[in-house]
Amino acid sequence: MVWAVGVSVYFVAVIFRTSLGVAGLDAADRFHVNASALSTFSILQLLVYAGMQIPVGLLVDRLGTKKMLTLGAVLFTIGQLGFAFSPTYGTALASRALLGCGDAMTFISVLRLGTRWFPARRGPVVAQLAGLVGMAGNLVSTLVLARLLHGVGWTAAFAGSSLAGVVVLVLMLVFLKDHPEGHQPEPFPHQGAAYVRRQIAASWREPGTRLGMWVHFTTQFPAMVFLLLWGLPFLVEAQGLSRATAGELLTLVVLSNMLVGLVYGQIVARHHAARLPLALGTVVATTVVWAATLAYPADRAPMWMLIVLCAVLGACGPASMIGFDFARPANPPERQGTASGITNMGGFVASMTTLLAVGVLLDATGGSYTVAFSAVFVLQALGLSQILRLRKQAVRRERERLVASRVETVHVPV
Repeated sequence: MVWAVGVSVYFVAVIFRTSLGVAGLDAADRFHVNASALSTFSILQLLVYAGMQIPVGLLVDRLGTKKMLTLGAVLFTIGQLGFAFSPTYGTALASRALLGCGDAMTFISVLRLGTRWFPARRGPVVAQLAGLVGMAGNLVSTLVLARLLHGVGWTAAFAGSSLAGVVVLVLMLVFLKDHPEGHQPEPFPHQGAAYVRRQIAASWREPGTRLGMWVHFTTQFPAMVFLLLWGLPFLVEAQGLSRATAGELLTLVVLSNMLVGLVYGQIVARHHAARLPLALGTVVATTVVWAATLAYPADRAPMWMLIVLCAVLGACGPASMIGFDFARPANPPERQGTASGITNMGGFVASMTTLLAVGVLLDATGGSYTVAFSAVFVLQALGLSQILRLRKQAVRRERERLVASRVETVHVPV
């Protein structure tokens, strides 16, 4: 129950985060902006999110889950409410930045909550379930908020949705606990800036942390860019679909994500060696399908190809969660938040970069989505090269840790 309350906060944060994905065209009309300015909404939100990951990781390790989730819920609720009533482009940008700040405090906190309330062997499944709940929030945004937006209008839809933040805030204040009774972790000394530097440096030195970050970087962003902003315009303007049909395809991405997340979580929990093949397989599949869709010889890709594209994009989120399965065993409990922050930063930096690149290229080419979405391949190539560079070092280091822990548990009778 405690974990469910914590995950509900992340659920609402994802609804707010992805709300612009179904309102991109409406936002362009409301604030009279072009593609580059429209992408700035999501870029700024992700810039704040990514920039907050390491500070949030450190604060979660120091202050605990409940305090961070409480602050996050307050900030993202105010941000969503401010976005509803923003009269200008500038105030809307400020609201999205505030929302991104609050959103940044949720996922790492939920991951830490899972490590406190569940045994380590369930880590991969618990993490994938958290990601699945987040995608359920995306589904609500795609289905419910989109209908509210076109039914009751901009202000009522966004202001009404902000009430969900108030609900989870109350639930959290009443029910959430950082850890089970009698399982309070040992306190760790905190010595200001020197402690912060040591935490970050120690986490970064672990090959598993860096490998986790690059796995997250390479796998997450194609689906994030598609769902967060550019999927709906691409399907409507470039592929000639209606908004209703485009919304159904976005929903398919979310449903595929939820299904694949359950499968990936079970596979990784039972077969630890499957982590890298699953991540690399997802990258290859995404690259092939994207390339086939963009290079299709006709003006518009057939519907079956768009369905395959959306189904494959659904695997990106679960694959990105595998990054945490590399970072988690590489770091002791007192560094879990910091290591998760570094890992989580990867995918959002890639998403932010691609969102900007797509917007700029669309304006520069007069709306050529083929050229604009080619930016995806550049970042995938960068991430893939880093994964291949780090994989052997990270696996060897993890194996050494496992052997050492087994030796320490052997007790020789006197």
